[in-house]
Amino acid sequence: MKLDLHMHSTASDGRLSPEELVRTAAHLGLAVISLTDHDSVDGIAPALKAAQSYPTLKVIPGVEVSTDVPHGEVHILGYFIDYTNPELVIKLAAFRNSRKVRAQRMIAKLATMGVHVEWNRVEDIAGTGSVGRPHIAQAMLEKGYVPSQRKAFAKYIGREAPAYVEREKMTPEEVVELIARVSGLAVLAHPAEIDDLEQLIPRLQRVGLIGIEVYYNNYPPRTTQYLASLAHKHALLATGGSDFHGLDNLTETPIGGVVIPPECVDRLFALNKRRSH
Repeated sequence: MKLDLHMHSTASDGRLSPEELVRTAAHLGLAVISLTDHDSVDGIAPALKAAQSYPTLKVIPGVEVSTDVPHGEVHILGYFIDYTNPELVIKLAAFRNSRKVRAQRMIAKLATMGVHVEWNRVEDIAGTGSVGRPHIAQAMLEKGYVPSQRKAFAKYIGREAPAYVEREKMTPEEVVELIARVSGLAVLAHPAEIDDLEQLIPRLQRVGLIGIEVYYNNYPPRTTQYLASLAHKHALLATGGSDFHGLDNLTETPIGGVVIPPECVDRLFALNKRRSH
């Protein structure tokens, strides 16, 4: 059974529309996917509608929310969310606006470094989705400033790079609580990148965290084993996904490209069912 619980569409910073993602996943034979756009639920209704044409494919409504910690970012995935909840919609709209302000400030910083990309072009690349750093990286790539998106992040717009700009975010605890309030199940995304992970997990469990992403894009077996042991130790569900954006076919894991044990999704569905009764 092929599964993918972490994917992005044009509603945030992915290349494929929600409908194209669903169609591609169905043609690849996936059984369950989740659309988890950054700070946006705009793609969920179109994805669910498109999935009606593919009865063998289940789509879990999801979201990925960026949060702030002292020395970096922590991303929280929310599954089975009530994506029409007014509190969630308003909060995410505020985050998207902060992404736009931050992107404009990053473009200004890049200009002082002799890297000139136009805000209008970044907006065009983002389309109807929320503006993100991959869109700036794509604009830099088009103009020949960098040979790849990865290089744009490493040299210019990554967290430790000179054109990086912070933006408005909530704490991980606040986002886990928000996801619980909108009927969602909160999972820690790509946790191997998180400093002080073993201290963070109990804090987030106390406010409703139910899982961590164990099976993830390019994690080596040793990392996956370590995260699986952490999930077992803390009685958390293990989830997984490709983190597909469709922006760089040379370096990205394709849709369904991460092997996820079927019991992971079975447990996620079972927990959602128990909770909703």
